[in-house]
Amino acid sequence: MKHLKWLWIILLGFDSVGCGLLHHHDSKSGPPVVAMPSVVDVKEAPPYRPMALDPALHQAAVNELLAECGASDPFIRSNAIEGLSEASPVDAPGPILNGLNDAKPNVRYAAAIAAGELRLKSAYRPLLAMAEDPDLRVQVAVRFALHRLGDVRLSHQLEAFSLDNDPRVRAVTAQVLGMLKEPSAVKVLLPMLQDPVAANRLQVAEALWRLGNEQGLDALVGFSLSAYPDDQIIAIMGLAEPHDDRVIGQIRGALTSDFMEVSLVAARAMGMLGSDEGWNVAVPMVKSDDPRRRSLAALALGAIGRTDLQPILAPLLKDSEATVRISAATAILELHPS
Repeated sequence: MKHLKWLWIILLGFDSVGCGLLHHHDSKSGPPVVAMPSVVDVKEAPPYRPMALDPALHQAAVNELLAECGASDPFIRSNAIEGLSEASPVDAPGPILNGLNDAKPNVRYAAAIAAGELRLKSAYRPLLAMAEDPDLRVQVAVRFALHRLGDVRLSHQLEAFSLDNDPRVRAVTAQVLGMLKEPSAVKVLLPMLQDPVAANRLQVAEALWRLGNEQGLDALVGFSLSAYPDDQIIAIMGLAEPHDDRVIGQIRGALTSDFMEVSLVAARAMGMLGSDEGWNVAVPMVKSDDPRRRSLAALALGAIGRTDLQPILAPLLKDSEATVRISAATAILELHPS
């Protein structure tokens, strides 16, 4: 799923102080973040102007992601690994293998997930060696990766992780169960809809809907109507992930949210469903004073995917914020001729 894992690395507390887009509410974290209201007037996207992909811009985007894989900030390293693995998998094996040995658990987690998604054979032995990683969330990611590589000997342990006392472990377990796309995971996930932590119930709903389960869809629709913008953001992305056109009306309505962050994520979700209706939501925000909005705008434009967005995205590769540069680089590598 494009970029949603970045949000979960933030929300699950992986050593990312001060780096998050939005922090989820629960009984321990205080009141939710309230975004500044910003009503959007959605207009039709301009006609597509066919433009060849610029090989120099493509290489610049790859180079940016490779550079950020070596950043001093582990949050940046983890995001760069994911961006590289999703947008330019041919360049990803080296950073992924390095990430599996990283000192920080959030980077090991991101690398293990990336190794699994790419079915990176060269990561098999390092992953086996990480089966008892000190961080249980990394252990969950390792089992996901090994399963994807064909070694299912430890996969049954995911059911035990789904009952762990640590809500963060339960959350990542729900995430990977959805990503494995194994129908048998539904019976593990359904009881998790009763998790006492709202963020976990939301992750479980996303995983169930990814598996085609209607209870997951119903729960995501409910979360998309939440009073909390962070609920809405994750629910909207979860709705779009299976690329089911039945949800397009629900997502389209969020383009005119009172919260710009929600509108930007809706623009990205519409792009995932093949629509450029979020163009005029995202394009003005590439020049926002808020780096969160610039980053979300770049991701939305990448999902829209039109090659005539290259001149709009290119300046963001030189943004002062690494998170924006990573988003812009990933977006550029997702553009494709219609």
